[in-house]
Amino acid sequence: MRVMITGGAGFIGSAVCRHFILELGHEVVVVDKLTYAGNLASLSPVASSPHYAFEKLDICDAEAIRGVFSKYQPAAVVHLAAESHVDRSISGSNVFIQTNVVGTFNLLEAAREYLDAHQHLREEGFRFIHVSTDEVYGSLGEIGLFSETTPYDPSSPYSATKAASDHIAKAWHRTYGLPVIVSNCSNNYGPYQFPEKLIPLTVLNALHGQPLPVYGNGSNIRDWLFVDDHARALGMILEKGLPGETYNVGGRNERRNIDVVKQICGCLNELRASELGHERFITYVTDRPGHDQRYAIDAAKLEMELGWRAQETFETGIKKTVRWYLENTDWWKPLRNVYRGERLGL
Repeated sequence: MRVMITGGAGFIGSAVCRHFILELGHEVVVVDKLTYAGNLASLSPVASSPHYAFEKLDICDAEAIRGVFSKYQPAAVVHLAAESHVDRSISGSNVFIQTNVVGTFNLLEAAREYLDAHQHLREEGFRFIHVSTDEVYGSLGEIGLFSETTPYDPSSPYSATKAASDHIAKAWHRTYGLPVIVSNCSNNYGPYQFPEKLIPLTVLNALHGQPLPVYGNGSNIRDWLFVDDHARALGMILEKGLPGETYNVGGRNERRNIDVVKQICGCLNELRASELGHERFITYVTDRPGHDQRYAIDAAKLEMELGWRAQETFETGIKKTVRWYLENTDWWKPLRNVYRGERLGL
């Protein structure tokens, strides 16, 4: 199957590309603007594959998007291109509106025109997978889980733009019959993640003896999903998912932020001994505006209907992640010149 993957040079996108090419045997066409978070080095394991092609373009360029559909004639789209960092959305929301909302609209319209001109693809199972986040649901209390029917209640500019794009994608299915499937995932972590996010930032700051910032009192809870498990889920959704459906993807690994940071320190203490321990760098900072207290995904629908299971626990996944950053300095060292760990979104 030839699959167009938008945002394929990003953290989750590159994991999906590697999985689709190396394990599933799909042909992949990567569409990526190569913003600060896009990195072709993340695609080096598949860059020489005859099943890989790359197009540098902005999904806000509607004409360019139509051109990619015409040139490659994909059998499916997995749409991951997005501005994704909450802190950046607080101080610069415009690019989130443009990429996450307008860019998604452009892709849906291009896909609709493409299918209208190639009706046989509907019968052959064309799919448009719109990949979103659990943050669209807002904040949970101490109990309960997000399900596919949880009402949307976004708190940040980032989550609001993802909620808008989810609604647009679902409307294009209901109004135009575009075979759209929406997935909402919990917090991803793993290799190749740009070091503005909590886990890689903590690893790299600790290695450099810099503060490990923890927002508020560190009690905010996230459900953590190893990125390769997410890539496998999207492969299953593409193969077995039903148009018009939503599938939540979560790792069933709830952790307080402070416990995540302490566990990373423990891994570093084990893998790279420090006489005083890396915990000494933990620093509590003013909380993020509108910071949701807790996220937790109910992935039962995906597990029961499509047969997906997360393979990594948080303990196994975090150790793999920390070890990867220790062993792949060539990948992340150039990024420390782009982003040195300063706080964003104040």
